[in-house]
Amino acid sequence: MATENEGDLPVKIGAPARRALAGAGYVRLEQLADVREPDLMKLHGMGPKAMGVLRAALAERGLSFRGD
Repeated sequence: MATENEGDLPVKIGAPARRALAGAGYVRLEQLADVREPDLMKLHGMGPKAMGVLRAALAERGLSFRGD
């Protein structure tokens, strides 16, 4: 199991998206359930492909992005 410092974000997201998430303090998939998709899309390096991978990974755990 990954430690909090290692994180558990899907390996399928690209390096730019991974850096964008880490720079914003997101290293664990569960943290993203508290975030709205439009807010993540504002991060430099996040794109539709990464969002789709994250959406699917959240769904596998019974989670989703925060909705308003």
